[in-house]
Amino acid sequence: MIEVKDLKKISDYLWEIPKDFRYNMKVPARFYATQTMLPQIFKDRSLNQLVNVTALPGINKYALAMPDIHEGYGFPIGGVAAIEAETGVISPGGVGYDINCGVRLLISQLFYEEIKDKLVDLTNQIQRDVPSGVGRGGMLRLNTKELNNVLKYGARWAVQKGYGTEDDLNYLEENGEFKIAEPTLVSDQAKKRGADQIGTLGAGNHFLEIQKVTEVFDLDIAKQFGVEKNKITVMIHTGSRGLGHQVCTDYVRLLDRAAVKYNIKIPDRELACVPFKSDEGQKYFKAMAAAANFAWCNRQLIMHRVRGAWQRILGKQQLQPIYDVAHNIAKLEKYDDKVYVVHRKGATRCFGPGQVELSEKYQQTGQPVIIPGSMGTASYLLSGTQKAMVETFGSTCHGAGRAMSRTQALKNLDYNKLKQHLEKEQGIILRAASTKGLLEEAPEAYKNIDEVVEVVYQSGIAKKIAKLKPLAVIKG
Repeated sequence: MIEVKDLKKISDYLWEIPKDFRYNMKVPARFYATQTMLPQIFKDRSLNQLVNVTALPGINKYALAMPDIHEGYGFPIGGVAAIEAETGVISPGGVGYDINCGVRLLISQLFYEEIKDKLVDLTNQIQRDVPSGVGRGGMLRLNTKELNNVLKYGARWAVQKGYGTEDDLNYLEENGEFKIAEPTLVSDQAKKRGADQIGTLGAGNHFLEIQKVTEVFDLDIAKQFGVEKNKITVMIHTGSRGLGHQVCTDYVRLLDRAAVKYNIKIPDRELACVPFKSDEGQKYFKAMAAAANFAWCNRQLIMHRVRGAWQRILGKQQLQPIYDVAHNIAKLEKYDDKVYVVHRKGATRCFGPGQVELSEKYQQTGQPVIIPGSMGTASYLLSGTQKAMVETFGSTCHGAGRAMSRTQALKNLDYNKLKQHLEKEQGIILRAASTKGLLEEAPEAYKNIDEVVEVVYQSGIAKKIAKLKPLAVIKG
């Protein structure tokens, strides 16, 4: 087991487990955290998982983890690894089960004082219009042909069907369309699970929030993002639902069997992997891309429904996306003139200014980065930096990170006290379908979002732009 004495302190916010810690480490392991965060990090297996990642063939520079690090499947959540595309591997454990779980942030032209008397009505309307909950079906049930089109074209399919505008696509990572997607590589079982879940929020840590901007840290960039103090925002946090989960399940099994053929030695079976260039590796990559497209389309349809509810209650359709970011994904990216398969597992792309992947609007500012808090706590809008491009493969944290398992939360927290705290003391309008879901996602079950964001800000890998306070929370 790793102990504090095994760590090398790089800076006040960056720690390293040296390459000589274990015989099979190909590179060091690094993670971002304050000294005070270390006891929490040592409570689970996340650092051991990070060390395991360093043993993957083709890994470059170091295995990385963000300050929201906690134990996951294979990779720790908060993990980042850049693996050489020509000689290295791809691992579903470096993406996760909820492929392209991500966040979309919408900005309105209205301020809190203009809508405060309509907040309850607006929340209720959104809850009626956006299905949520485990296994809950959505507004559409797609036949095989249309589902394949969703898997191929992502958010573009939704726009072509009238669910949004062409301009929306400019504000989505990959423009909401991972072009290498191959729907035929997604199993019938996965398609069956996703056929009626497009346009649904799901459950777990997924949510939809109405928020207001409470602080602006960088006035110039905030202005370019359209953000002002007390303006109303809407945040949508969900992913690829049962379809993405099944894609991961299918390919973990396939790659676990195939790893023997390629004589790959890994320290944990949860890191099942194959050469990226292999037939199996390419099949997973293209199926994962299809699931990612499903998620982008899912968030596009939810945004369409939110816009409709907004117009019905407030009489104006004034919601525009600031950006949509993926949290669980593997992508081909170039660093130092070499192409890598960058795995981000519970980590956000954080590209700095001047990157060709960004739309013209964000060339000067860097990519908008959306960091959701836990239920009842603040969320943050950040922007990417050049330092991130050098130090973290253009990556940063994706949220607060769990400090307590769901089982522990159910055991240790009191539902009535939690509800009292959120509704009465904080004045948050709460719409949650189950007691269990509420307790599992309580603020006490997560790390301090302010501290997590401060780490990436002080490290220079993301710039703080604005802080967002929840006014209404809708959960499955």
